[in-house]
Amino acid sequence: MLAPSTPRLSEALPAEQTHRLMRLAREVSFAPGTRIFEEGGRADHFWIVRTGTVALDLRVPGRSSPVIDTLGHGELVGWSWLFPPYVWQLGAEAVSAVEAYELDASTVRLMCQSDLALGTAVGQWVGRVLSRRLHAARTRLLDLYAANGSGAPH
Repeated sequence: MLAPSTPRLSEALPAEQTHRLMRLAREVSFAPGTRIFEEGGRADHFWIVRTGTVALDLRVPGRSSPVIDTLGHGELVGWSWLFPPYVWQLGAEAVSAVEAYELDASTVRLMCQSDLALGTAVGQWVGRVLSRRLHAARTRLLDLYAANGSGAPH
């Protein structure tokens, strides 16, 4: 089974809604090796990658944290900001130098509550991202820990 494609903001939302969100964004940079967030931490921002690569990882007791997925241009870094209790479910680290747009989660949540069309579009976008991430996590963990790997066709 092929993994669903990762939806980019500009593909998931109409242009006007994308522009409304991006007016809230500020440009940030992360040096290679920078921890962007830690699993279990407060999810109060999210990012859209402009350039570079971000690795998502998962804490596994007694083992090193496996990389679950890598993200690049136009991809959403973080989805936990949209769902209570607003705690990161994964960790994220800049693999290379990263330039990104950073958005304040509470501001976006309030905007989505006041504009139901925007809220629905953002919820569907993040839901599609979440579906893709869960698929990637499942596949990666099967590859790492199952006796015969993921069983994906070769």
